[in-house]
Amino acid sequence: MKRLPSICAAGVAVGGVLLLGQTIPEPRRKFGASVTGAFEGWFGSDKQARTFLVGYFNRNTEQELDIPIGPNNRIEPGGPDMGQPTHFLPGRRYGMFAVPVPRDFNPQDKFTWTIFANGQYNSIPLRLNSDYVISPFNEISVGNTPPVIRFEPNGTAVQGPIAMLANAPVRTTSLSMPLVLTLWITDDMKYTSGTGAPRTADRPPVTLLWSKYRGPGSVKFDKANPPAQPSGTPANESGGFSGKATTTVAFGEAGDYVLHVTVNDYSGDGGGGFQCCWTTSLVRVSVTP
Repeated sequence: MKRLPSICAAGVAVGGVLLLGQTIPEPRRKFGASVTGAFEGWFGSDKQARTFLVGYFNRNTEQELDIPIGPNNRIEPGGPDMGQPTHFLPGRRYGMFAVPVPRDFNPQDKFTWTIFANGQYNSIPLRLNSDYVISPFNEISVGNTPPVIRFEPNGTAVQGPIAMLANAPVRTTSLSMPLVLTLWITDDMKYTSGTGAPRTADRPPVTLLWSKYRGPGSVKFDKANPPAQPSGTPANESGGFSGKATTTVAFGEAGDYVLHVTVNDYSGDGGGGFQCCWTTSLVRVSVTP
């Protein structure tokens, strides 16, 4: 499994993020800073579907931004909407969504994601560069794999950072009725780090982050990081984790929303330096008055 290189090309690379149109790295601050897309890499091959994995870096430490799809939040050509978020949390957000690569795409082709935030434009290219091939479903040194999640006890399994609007389950609720969301989770309880160092800090085998991804109004989770409670039944013969996590979400306005969940394993955010092993999914929610 490759770690992604830090590169400079028509801009400045900071923390693995390719910044275009800037001459120096912009420092983080509470409010008023820019947002840049982050190309994590691509996976698949010519014999199967290829996919771009994309995150972002919001340099604001306290400011969350809503940037609608359009001139200020676009992926081109073919967009402007390719399933990217319109709500941006503070900080670095790894592998938030996946973009299918057209069959006829070649290494010279590219998509460009442009974000205009706080008066600043930033654009990043998405290309089939051989240096950016990743393996988000298996870290080969220890055989670590991402958590498996289900939205029903015996529902369809989701594994890996493959969040796409086309695959999002649909829920309906009202302004007066907060929505209960439960995930059933299993994991192999293996650990990966970018340095190969052993795990030193004690942490739960899986951690969750729920967030607003799109929508017209405010979204409030009673627990954005709900703890995963073990079920008592090992996920496999080696004693992996099996359990579930529940949160409740209320909406500030009626309309159509998309929620996002990231489920990390022991390796933590961004796979501890590798592009494995976490799982993402989206949920579409229709909220009536």
